[in-house]
Amino acid sequence: MQLVNELKERMLGSGMPWPGDEGDKRWEQAWMAIKKVWASKWNERAYFSTRKVKLDHEYLSMAVLVQEVVNADYAFVIHTTNPSSGDSSEIYAEVVKGLGETLVGAYPGRAMSFVCKKDDLDSPKLLGYPSKPIGLFIRQSIIFRSDSNGEDLEGYAGAGLYDSVPMDEEDEVVLDYTTDPLIVDRGFRSSILSSIARAGHAIEELYGSPQDVEGVVKDGKIYVVQTRPQM
Repeated sequence: MQLVNELKERMLGSGMPWPGDEGDKRWEQAWMAIKKVWASKWNERAYFSTRKVKLDHEYLSMAVLVQEVVNADYAFVIHTTNPSSGDSSEIYAEVVKGLGETLVGAYPGRAMSFVCKKDDLDSPKLLGYPSKPIGLFIRQSIIFRSDSNGEDLEGYAGAGLYDSVPMDEEDEVVLDYTTDPLIVDRGFRSSILSSIARAGHAIEELYGSPQDVEGVVKDGKIYVVQTRPQM
């Protein structure tokens, strides 16, 4: 009960809706999502990844972050040092339509990809167009995200091994790229990609090291979801 009360106090204090105000069923949905995130510490890929690097699985700690879901127009992942070339002067990023799970999860197809020089953030260079057949969209909701010390352990990149669970299920939408302004409107595309690159560069400058950044675009605005040191 203490945990529930503290969670309620923190969420309301942050201006987030409290699921329990919508009835017991909504709180049960939220509590089940929280437990699924915690349980992902013991999922198969996480367990065998620790064994591969001879790391005691019990050494890993798990916290659950609570965030409001932005019903994204687009989601992105930024690597502030190009991971393919190792070029620290160049940002590499990928963009998908809808929520980012189709980008970081096991969904078929390619994301839109681009690079951008840090000394010329107004000139992103498109590398590839997207081919993801499905986009994920969601009502206003809450997502519970994993945060593990495995993301900070030397030699063990825990990022992506653990689960993030929305309180509500996403809607799968078959995508039509023929009307997508990111595809058909060059000016819009350049503006959005430049804004993404600028966000990545600013975060790298803030932390003083290369970063992996996840975020979304909604109505032309950039929202950063999380950042971690680039491995």
